[in-house]
Amino acid sequence: MSDTEHKPVTAGFVVIGDEILSGRTKDKNIGYLASFLTERGIDLSEVRIVPDSQEMIVEAVNTLRSRYTYVFTSGGIGPTHDDITADAIAAAFGVSIDKDPRAMAILEAHYPPGEFTPARQRMARIPEGADLIENVASAAPGFRIENVHVMAGVPYIMQAMLDALAPTLKGGQHMHSHAIDVPLPESRIAEKLAEVQKNFPETSIGSYPRSKDGVFSTQVVVRSRHLDVLRDATSAVETLVASATGKSI
Repeated sequence: MSDTEHKPVTAGFVVIGDEILSGRTKDKNIGYLASFLTERGIDLSEVRIVPDSQEMIVEAVNTLRSRYTYVFTSGGIGPTHDDITADAIAAAFGVSIDKDPRAMAILEAHYPPGEFTPARQRMARIPEGADLIENVASAAPGFRIENVHVMAGVPYIMQAMLDALAPTLKGGQHMHSHAIDVPLPESRIAEKLAEVQKNFPETSIGSYPRSKDGVFSTQVVVRSRHLDVLRDATSAVETLVASATGKSI
């Protein structure tokens, strides 16, 4: 298999909204997107949370779209005056934005006569050259321009848009993992774990300290895209744990 086929598929996520940064709204989209992408072999590598500021949205999107295979955004594509994401994306790509005939037709069919107000028509404003992202939850489409996917902030709507996007996303090799429960504090194994990580560069080894009823323990999680590497690295961790505890795992 070529190096290109082994190259990880990566993603960045821009969460947009003053309400997230103020704490008034609790974000539920980061964890969902991370799981959604992991299942498809795509690494969510960076998340930025930015306010309703065109300048900051443009900077975040332009930085991440040059860095990762895919970029996703959530928030700021509704009908109100402070929903500025679509305009910011148009500015990021240097293209015009206007009411899109495709989006207008979708929304006109969705609303009863007389209810497709000028405010709701704002949701049909799409940057030039963008493809629409279907929204079976509430009709108003998201959009995709190059590698940037612009979605609603409301969790159930964003999730519906992700389902529509799924067939278009090219995944990479899946990440496999194995968890090892260690009856020792993290400090007792940290140095040896670092050695295992160094010896198995194709792995990611995380250690997560825990405490229950005053007893300290650690869960070690070994991750790799290669099952044979995962097996060997896991064996090395189990050997060091056996040496540290005097008991085999």
